[in-house]
Parts: sequence; C-alpha cells; structure tokens
Amino acid sequence: MTRSEHPAPIRTGIGGWTFEPWRGTFYPEGLAQKKELEFASRQLSAIEINGTYYSGFKPATFAGWAASVPDDFVFAVKASRYCTNRKVLADAGESVAKFVGQGIVELGDRLGPILWQFMATKKFDADDFSAFLKLLPASHDGVRLRHAVQVRHESFAVPEFLTLCRNAGVAIVYAHSPDYPAIADITGDFVYARLESGADDNPLCYPEAELDRWAEAARCWASGGRPAGLPYVEERDPPGTPRETFVFFIHGGKVRAPAGAQALATRVRG
Repeated sequence: MTRSEHPAPIRTGIGGWTFEPWRGTFYPEGLAQKKELEFASRQLSAIEINGTYYSGFKPATFAGWAASVPDDFVFAVKASRYCTNRKVLADAGESVAKFVGQGIVELGDRLGPILWQFMATKKFDADDFSAFLKLLPASHDGVRLRHAVQVRHESFAVPEFLTLCRNAGVAIVYAHSPDYPAIADITGDFVYARLESGADDNPLCYPEAELDRWAEAARCWASGGRPAGLPYVEERDPPGTPRETFVFFIHGGKVRAPAGAQALATRVRG
C-alpha cells in the first residue's frame, strides 16, 4: 500500500448543531442559541447539515451559515429524502434538481460533499442506480459539487456497485454501524466516514483505544492508503493519492458526539 508523505486534510465533526442536550455539555452555559453554529464551527472542522434531509432552505439561510463559520470550515449537506427514498431512483431528476438548486452553493468554499443516504430496505439494482448517479451534477452555478452515497443493504457489496461509483467519481460512505453492513472500498477522490456506534455513557463517545484506531485509519485515508481490518468488497489498493477525509460522529443519543469528534481531532493532529 502506497501512502503519501503529504496527506490531505482530515476533518472531524458532528451531525447538525442544534441539539438541546449539548447545551451545558458542549455549548457553554448561557450561550445564545443563535451563537451555537459560530461556537461549534470553532471547536470542530466540519458539520453535516441534516436539516436539509427533511426540508428545503432559502439561499439566504445557506449564505448566513457560511458567514458564521471560519474560512477553513466545511459543511457536508445531507440531500433531501425525496431524492433517495423512492422505489425508482431514475425518476428522481426533478427532486435532485430542486435540492441542488435551492441555494446550497451559497455556502461557497465552505461547501463540502453532498450525502445521499438510502433506506436500509433499498436493494442494489445496477441499472436504476446507474441512472441515479447520472442525475448528480458535477457543478451548479460554477460551484463544484462532490457526492457521497450511503447504502445500507448487503446487496450493494458487489464489485459492480463499486465500478459504477468509481466511474461516476462518487464516494461510498463508510459507516461504522451497529445495525447495517458497511463498505470501506474507496471510489472517490475524498473519504466520507460516519462513526455511528458511539455511546452516551462513554465520555468520548468511543473507547479511547477505538479512537486511536480511527485516528490511524483517518491518517491512512488522508495519505491515500487503505486501512487494514475494514470490510472491503475488493482486495485492491487505491493509487496512493491523498484524499480529503471527513469523519463524522453520528449516533443515536449523540450527546457525546462533539467530545468524540474533538478527541479524534486531537489524535490526528498528534
């Protein structure tokens, strides 16, 4: 496995920033709710916007979010459920266009990958999924768009699915989940990982030994490598090109997610 001596950035973060149990645990006591994004974006390097999965927002809202965060901060954006929660994905063109065109490009250079998450019951259909990938635009209004797909059915663990994603330049989300099978094969020019097995009775979300292992995996991904011990469909190494790496702590209770993201950030810097 070839790894670069000049790795790409590693960004660690959480899903959303409005969550009442974080007030007094992550957010300081008395912090105004309207200041929560400003605070969170200075403790973390990325946030996955998940409100966009449920509803649309105005361009001014995205512009306001972009203005609230530091220059080197990045948002991932979870795509609308109306695009992905459907029987025939090939019919999602209008919904995809509506989602992309609502104003997400107002995030500018703070716009990271778009996450397209599919239902756990959605099975792999090569023709239909290929048609869906062709609906994902490479850019909008001059802003480059990057795409990641999270599939949660075992039928996707086949080389044909990997080939479709590689040909489209789309990353497959690696999700460390207690409920769904995972695919760790690298198919895009960035890595998108979701750590979904955290626990709120653990102060750092994950045990420290596991955080050490995730830090090593993140450094490996960012250096263009292929971490050992993860579930792969194919036994082939990536070409060794450094890849921007996103690692989000997303779990049921999520109270400790910020602590996990901060702990991982400390480890990858070390």
